[in-house]
This record gives sequence, C-alpha cells and structure tokens, in this order.
Amino acid sequence: MLAQGYDWLDARGERYSEKPIEKAAEVLEPESMNTIDKNGGKRVRKAVLPAAGLGTRFLPATKAQPKEMLSVVDKPQIQYVVEECVASGIEHVIIVTGKGKNSIEDHFDYNPTLERFLEEKGKHDQAALVRKISDMVQVSYTRQKEPLGLGHAVLVAKDLVGDEPFAVLLGDVLIPGENPATKQLIKVYEQTGVGAIAVEEVPKEKTHLYGIVDGLPSPQTSFGERLLRIKELVEKPKPENAPSNLAITGRYVLPAAIFDCLERTKPGAGNEIQLTDAMKILAKEQGLWALIYEGISYDAGDKLGFLKATVELALQNPEFGGAFRSYLKGLKL
Repeated sequence: MLAQGYDWLDARGERYSEKPIEKAAEVLEPESMNTIDKNGGKRVRKAVLPAAGLGTRFLPATKAQPKEMLSVVDKPQIQYVVEECVASGIEHVIIVTGKGKNSIEDHFDYNPTLERFLEEKGKHDQAALVRKISDMVQVSYTRQKEPLGLGHAVLVAKDLVGDEPFAVLLGDVLIPGENPATKQLIKVYEQTGVGAIAVEEVPKEKTHLYGIVDGLPSPQTSFGERLLRIKELVEKPKPENAPSNLAITGRYVLPAAIFDCLERTKPGAGNEIQLTDAMKILAKEQGLWALIYEGISYDAGDKLGFLKATVELALQNPEFGGAFRSYLKGLKL
C-alpha cells in the first residue's frame, strides 16, 4: 500500500510535492532504506527539546528550579543542548515546558537591564555574552500540561514542527564535542531519507536502565558498521534478555510521520505515551536507523552523571581547566 502524496509550503512559500513512500515489508531491507525518497529535499531545520519533567532524580535541588537550569560549570544544562542544535545547523528550537519552567524562557530572552548594567560598568565582554545567548537561534515554547511521558511531550510540539523532519534532544543528556551527535544523525537522514537515533554501548549488566536496540549492521552505507537497521526496540530489558548492549542515548532525528505513530500509541504505565513505543511502529512501517555515534554522553539528570559532566567539562575549560587539573592531582584520594 502506498501513502498518499501531498504538497507543502516551506518558509519561503515555495511548494514541494511529497512523494508516496511504500509501507510494505520490503521497506525494512537496507537496500530499500537507502532508496527511500528524501522527502522532497526537506532539511532538518527544527529541534524539539522536552523540558517539562519534574526532575525528581535531583531533589531537593529541583524543588523550586527546573533541572534543565542546573549549571554544569558555568552554563545551565539546556544551554549546552541548544548550542548543540546550533552547531548541527538547526534554525528553530522548540522547547516543551511545564509548570515552574519560566526561568528557561527568561534565560533565552533578552535582558536589557542586565546588559545596560554591564555596559555601564565597562564589562563589555559579559554584556556581549549575555546577548549572544538570546541571539543564538529562534526559540519557541509550548506547554505539556500533564506529565504524560516523553512521547506525549513530543506530540505536544506537533503544530510547531509541522510537516517536517525534526530532531529531538533530551535536555539532561549532554554530548559535548566538535562533531555533535545531532549533526551525525542529520547526515544519516540527509543521505537516506530515513529517521535515525543515537545509540552507544553500555555494560551488559546495566541494560535494565536503558532502551536497547536490536539491529542489523548495514555496512554497504557510507557509515560502515556504525549504522544498523533497527529490528526491534526493547525498553529496559534484563541483561539475560537484552538483544544487545546498544542503548538509546537521547538524540533522535525523526520524520513527521512519528506524530501519526504517537497518536496510535496506547498509553502504558501511569497513562504515559512513550516515544520508544511510537518508534517501534515507525521502524516497522517506514524503517529506522540506529547510529553508534562518535562521542561521549553524560546523563546530567542523574547526580553521579552530573558530577562527571561537571568535572570533565571543567577540565576542558580554556580559562581554568589547567588549574583545576592541578587541583585534582593534589587531592589525597
């Protein structure tokens, strides 16, 4: 059966035609995935950042402030993620917020009073730094009124995303580096026309903490054995039942078809709609890649992960990284 074709208008008002895509089983074969139409030349211009969670893993620090605004060295976590979007070519960031998250909006908004104060004190570099945060990228906000799962948070952004492929970045997963994971996924999408998610190897005994991918290598692609065709996604399997040790890492590039998949996804525990369940549908109907990305991730929503991110990013800081390294070497551990 073929999906129906349709037209769409880009930001310049130019009309493109969406070509029908086969949803037969053959679309799951690597050869078919490589020949899927690239959605009329649509670029990945938008990113959705779910930031409506309550941050319970970080209580009491998150009782009165968003976990996304907890600082790692000298920047809030969510700024690192937005900077990754910009470095990946994203033009429009959509942040899904909830109750008590106004400080996120304030952070990316202009603050003329602060800028004027800094300028008057001769702190021109700091004034420029503050303004740069607001000028980085277009940012929009929408509300998830109830905590109904990651899939629901993504679905809330449907109207702002529109009929375009888009990235999803979890706000408490930090992946620093010169080759952003999101940029790597966008490259996969641009070359194949098929969605992709970032995965990394984790210890076998810790698979119960992650969503795990069951995939087949597709070495005929330019990504070599780092790119796998997803057969199945398994949520937090016991080590003895895990199909692999490749864990989903909090970076996704997905076609607009994921919204239809989310709308067909039945709520699970706590009446939550999970993105993983919707991606299972997408993988079966249109195909989905898993990319073993190049880089290191930090789960900054976890206390130990937050500490690791703080130490390692501080060591990389050009201003005081050397002095901090010397300090650490002097500790009696």
